[in-house]
Amino acid sequence: AADAGARVLRTCVADAEDAHGWALWGLKLGLGPVAAPPAASLRTTLWGLDFSSPVGVAAGFDKRGEAAAPLGSLGFGFVEVGGITPRPQPGNDRPRVFRLEKDEAVVNFVGL
Repeated sequence: AADAGARVLRTCVADAEDAHGWALWGLKLGLGPVAAPPAASLRTTLWGLDFSSPVGVAAGFDKRGEAAAPLGSLGFGFVEVGGITPRPQPGNDRPRVFRLEKDEAVVNFVGL
């Protein structure tokens, strides 16, 4: 189901930033997948903190912290959200999110 949702966003929403917004919206509504916990062999301790996996989600994915809990159910070892500024920031001009289709990746230059 998760692959189907991602496929729909990739094929039906041309702008990568708009697709990203739809993905966050779906996660907030509970439409995202729930992953099995990471294998015990992936457990990692760093600076006295225990992580279930060394693979996490960077703050750029959920700039405003809108979907932190649903992101936590995707099997990542940690979820980093947002940034703190004294006032809301507009970020960089669009386009600022790009698909790297060959690499099956997304590059985000949204900014704070």
